[in-house]
Amino acid sequence: METVLPIELEVPSLRVMIEADIEEAEWHSARFEELMMFDERRLRALYHVQGYQRRIARAFNKKVKSRNLQEGDMVLKEIQAPVFDPRGKFRPKWAGPYIIKKVLSGGATQLIDLDW
Repeated sequence: METVLPIELEVPSLRVMIEADIEEAEWHSARFEELMMFDERRLRALYHVQGYQRRIARAFNKKVKSRNLQEGDMVLKEIQAPVFDPRGKFRPKWAGPYIIKKVLSGGATQLIDLDW
């Protein structure tokens, strides 16, 4: 006996159809219908993913606090680069303070150092 993959039972291949004694014309028409349904399945999957992303974004945005930054405000900057530091987990996580020089569109800011 030959092995049959579980996916071949869901989407029958030509080999499975031959063993099941199904006419080739009938197999072609069934295969054509499956191919026509792929677009619908893709769209359904796309809608599902978009809905999931909206739910995740809504849950995340509940916790985000809006900050109205203005020129002249003092801020700290998070150190994100993985820098080797012998202090290990006790290394500083923030750099600064900095002064906001300019507020750009989209919430981006230009910072200047206090020593500057």
